[in-house]
Amino acid sequence: MSPVLCVRDVTLRRGAREVLRGVTFDVARGAVVVIMGPSGVGKTSLLRAIGGLDGIAAGAIDVAGVVLTPAKPNTPTLHALHRTVGLVFQFHHLFEHLTVLKNVWLAPVHAHGVRQADAEQHARDLLRLMQVDHCANALPRELSGGEAQRVAIARALAVNPPLLMMDEPTASLDHARRDALGQLLQRLAADNRAILVSTHDEPFARRWSSVVLRVDDGRVIVDR
Repeated sequence: MSPVLCVRDVTLRRGAREVLRGVTFDVARGAVVVIMGPSGVGKTSLLRAIGGLDGIAAGAIDVAGVVLTPAKPNTPTLHALHRTVGLVFQFHHLFEHLTVLKNVWLAPVHAHGVRQADAEQHARDLLRLMQVDHCANALPRELSGGEAQRVAIARALAVNPPLLMMDEPTASLDHARRDALGQLLQRLAADNRAILVSTHDEPFARRWSSVVLRVDDGRVIVDR
């Protein structure tokens, strides 16, 4: 199956410091790929670069035909990218003043021109899929950590992107909830999506991933 994500010879810098260099890997539909490594090695920076939030110093990133290079991305490129990538941050970043339901339908309506009635129905369907439909009218502060994470996943899936990325998703989850998350990611991948996860949780990576990539001395190598 052709990959959704192709990363080729990518170099990332923070100021003058080189964080990652020569990064090359693919993520295909149906795969759960995990990037392993301790905090500070560049895992989050790589996800942000794939999502168009940070620039790259060299190489190219292709997400479902949307190509990022070291040149500054233009607005049409970023708009197209936001339809192909869903990113769930470690701390979720839900809009605290909006209900769960509105958090999920807001971007499709205001960024992509979807009719509000259609976006709301799709949001309810996603919340049901994530098993948090009972939270639709709650505010983020009323959610548990696990509920907030599932709402953030629903929001990331609201425009049906072929690539879902998650940054350190097990950081605040107990063992049972880590397993529930692993099962959920495998179900989402089986629904013709590509999943890319950054984590330092080795047991989770080994149990639930198709491929493990490891950051070692500024490079990303295949570990499994």
